[in-house]
Amino acid sequence: MEKSITYFDDVGPENTEELLKLSAERAAELGIKYVVLASTSGETALKAAEAFRDQDVKIIAITHQYGLKESGKWEVDEEKLKKLNELGVVMTTQSHMFSGVERAISKRIGGASRIDVISDTLRAVFGKGFKVAIESAIMAADSGHIPVSKDTEIIAIGGTRWGADVSVVLRPAHSFDFFGIQVREIIAMPRAKEEPK
Repeated sequence: MEKSITYFDDVGPENTEELLKLSAERAAELGIKYVVLASTSGETALKAAEAFRDQDVKIIAITHQYGLKESGKWEVDEEKLKKLNELGVVMTTQSHMFSGVERAISKRIGGASRIDVISDTLRAVFGKGFKVAIESAIMAADSGHIPVSKDTEIIAIGGTRWGADVSVVLRPAHSFDFFGIQVREIIAMPRAKEEPK
């Protein structure tokens, strides 16, 4: 099989619409039924619902956990959430797979955890959007929103900062089976990466 990969010049939300168009085309070609994407406010999820509107695809939008920015608060815009519900898009949250308790331990006592190493490696080598796509797929699997089997392929979409700039076809896995994840195709990604802090 020969397929092309689209490379964006830079990271960021300006890539979102083209990335969603390419993802919808590939989903149709492969008969993919599940699309997982990161969406903090619901904006990217709404754009995905539009891009996939003519396909029989379940869209699962993963957002930040409660309290990430402000204790006890969710960052999802209520109006967008209402519209997403009407469109059949699932909006879900849970502790981030690549942080959570491990991050709290590292902050408190110093050092780096093994999960920090995985997260930072994905971010440094492939870019933040790639890391987010993988993390979102795990979160969707652990929330029970996508099937997990050796025959399942989904599209996972992530972004650097806001919007979406990475799309991959992957075989999902639960967090306890992290190394069971297989990235099967890269649909699109930015050539540029955010420099590590």
